[in-house]
Amino acid sequence: MLSQGILLLVFTLLESLSWLGCGVFGGNILGVFLTHRPSHLIIHMSVAKVLAEEGHNVTVVVTQIPKVNHKGINIVLIPPVAEKEASLHKRISELAKKKTNFWTSVQKYFSVMRLLNDMEMDALQDERFAQLYDNPDTKFDLVLLGYCFNSFQFGVAAKFNTPLILSWMFGPALFINGYVGNPNEIAYVPHMDMVLEPGKKMNFPERLKHFLGSIIIGALNAILDYCNQHYYKQLFPNDGIFPTYQEMTNNVSLIFCNNHFTEGPIRPNVPAIIEIGGIQVKDKPEPLPEDISFFLDESKIHGAILFCLGSGLISDYIRPEVIKTIFQVLSSLKQNVIWKWDDLTNTPGISKNIIYKQWIPQDDILAYPNLKLFITHAGKGGVAEAQYHGVPMVALPLFGDQGSNAAKVVASGYGLELDVFNLTNDQLGFAINEVLTNPFYRANVQQFSRLYRDRPLTARQSVAFWTNYVIRNHGAAHMQSPLVHMNFIQSLNIDVIASLGIVSYLFYKIFILLACYILSKILKKIPKSNLSSRKTKKNQ
Repeated sequence: MLSQGILLLVFTLLESLSWLGCGVFGGNILGVFLTHRPSHLIIHMSVAKVLAEEGHNVTVVVTQIPKVNHKGINIVLIPPVAEKEASLHKRISELAKKKTNFWTSVQKYFSVMRLLNDMEMDALQDERFAQLYDNPDTKFDLVLLGYCFNSFQFGVAAKFNTPLILSWMFGPALFINGYVGNPNEIAYVPHMDMVLEPGKKMNFPERLKHFLGSIIIGALNAILDYCNQHYYKQLFPNDGIFPTYQEMTNNVSLIFCNNHFTEGPIRPNVPAIIEIGGIQVKDKPEPLPEDISFFLDESKIHGAILFCLGSGLISDYIRPEVIKTIFQVLSSLKQNVIWKWDDLTNTPGISKNIIYKQWIPQDDILAYPNLKLFITHAGKGGVAEAQYHGVPMVALPLFGDQGSNAAKVVASGYGLELDVFNLTNDQLGFAINEVLTNPFYRANVQQFSRLYRDRPLTARQSVAFWTNYVIRNHGAAHMQSPLVHMNFIQSLNIDVIASLGIVSYLFYKIFILLACYILSKILKKIPKSNLSSRKTKKNQ
């Protein structure tokens, strides 16, 4: 009996250890992060870092030196062509310096997207990337793709015959839902650029506007899809054996979305949508550089302000008169200011309360107790970090999703928004003073911070678990929604409704014909004399 008990205990322990082994499978993972946006790369590399910490062998292909890294990550750096990079900076500068209408913005964005895709095509065709394909000893268990309207790169996963996971900078949206069959539900789920107060439903005019906007977004997405299909055919074989573009867009295992449901809107998601909002936020802040730490420690009485308009924004993108206005206001404050500025040889001015830094550990600074305010361009990553640490904001959005992010900050009561293109000293001074002195903003964002952190799994734990899940279940095809394989007509039951309409119409016609037939038979059975007598009485 004792020996049987020992054997049972051994088997139980072995089973437990085998289960644990599945969770920390040391797979070979390829990260393809060809984005030219530093803020996007921070999110994607934060995902890769978690996987390296899990014990996976991670190789990432990038076009710029990442700010987030890990000793277990092998970096393949493919810098962009200098001429194209200069052209990209010029086009972004045009977007940042002048406010444009909707159609002009769409035109400029398509121009930027085409250039970005061309630059990413160059990287995929580079010899350093081709070596990964050509090396017979190179085998991967998973491809992790940094997604930003670059679905032509899905073919990389087909090249290595691996499952595909996407890392997406935003929440579930019309642009990505189709890859995993996530419902759009446009009647009550506003898209990214439509802002509602938390818990508020759309009224009729808003739903009408949203419906029409969704049609426009769908059309733009179709154009992007057509362009991506063209790139795909250029890059990958079209021999009938290699998976087609459509087959690959229907073969995404899951999507890591850089959001959390507490940010809104509340919506249904399929299991293949995994929320990892705040993935770049460290569980424990790292020690700050000595000069920044000393500067913040000196700010115990009045507090400190962090001013950063994004990791990829350079001083040339902002008009000189706007820079002058910002400096005049910030230099007059009693608070100390950390100003992220790219050209330290040509700063906006000298002031004893301002320190300029070319690069800042933004997450660690926002976690510092003495920090009272974050002046931001309202990029998704920076807003998430401020929300996580409970720091109120003054938003100065420039382009892209920044406007809607800033509007959400205002609607949620986390801060104020200003028009950077028409900024005045009085406006900026008032906004800073209002957010600093009115406890309303800090109370709201700190309440949200508590909700944002309250999760069954942290963002890091979610990344680790679901990546391991996809690898050990060979792509986890059982998670895929049938909606992925349905067209527009099938997904809305238009064919069913049309069939029922046709059948109902046929039954209606048959009923009318049958009624007419029966009535005619009845009339034929009535004697003509009775009919004539009735007519006579009626005439009298």
